[in-house]
Amino acid sequence: MRRLAALVLAAAALSGCGLRPLYAGGESGQVAQVIRSVAVQPIAGQTGWLVRTALVDRLGEPQGATRYRLEVELDDDIEGYGIRGDAAVTRERRTLRARYRLVDLTSGAVVLDATAGSDAGIDVVSSEYATVAAEQTAAERLSQIVADQIVARLGLFASRTGAPR
Repeated sequence: MRRLAALVLAAAALSGCGLRPLYAGGESGQVAQVIRSVAVQPIAGQTGWLVRTALVDRLGEPQGATRYRLEVELDDDIEGYGIRGDAAVTRERRTLRARYRLVDLTSGAVVLDATAGSDAGIDVVSSEYATVAAEQTAAERLSQIVADQIVARLGLFASRTGAPR
C-alpha cells in the first residue's frame, strides 16, 4: 500500500514539473515544422562536406517554403601532443569546432548564433596509412557529434519560438 501511495505521489509530482517532449506532435509538431524549413548552406572542405551531409541527414531537405538558412563555419585542427624522447609524436588530438548561424530569410536577421564542437584522440603508429585512416575516422565521428549538437540546439530554438508563420 505504501509503494502504491509513493508511486501516485511521484507521478503527481512529475506531472507538474513542466517537462514536455521536444518532438511532441511528431511530423506535425512545431519543432518538426521549423526543422523542415531549414536549408543547410554548403560548408567548405572535406570535413565541411561531412558535417553538411550529417546535418541534411538529420534535418532533411526543406519541405515547402524555406524559412531559415543555416550557415556553418568550421575550425578543424590536428595537434600532436604525445612526444617520445626522440621527438616523435605518439598521440594527436583532432578538434572540430563549428560556429553556426540560423538566419531568418523573411527579415534577414540572425536568430541563432552559437558554437558546437568536440575532439578525439588519435594514436600515431609506425604505419602512416593507419595514422591517416585514424585521422579520417576521427573526422567522420566528430562530424556526426557536431551535427548532433547543432540539431539539438535547433530543436531547442524551434521549441521556444514556435512553428513558422
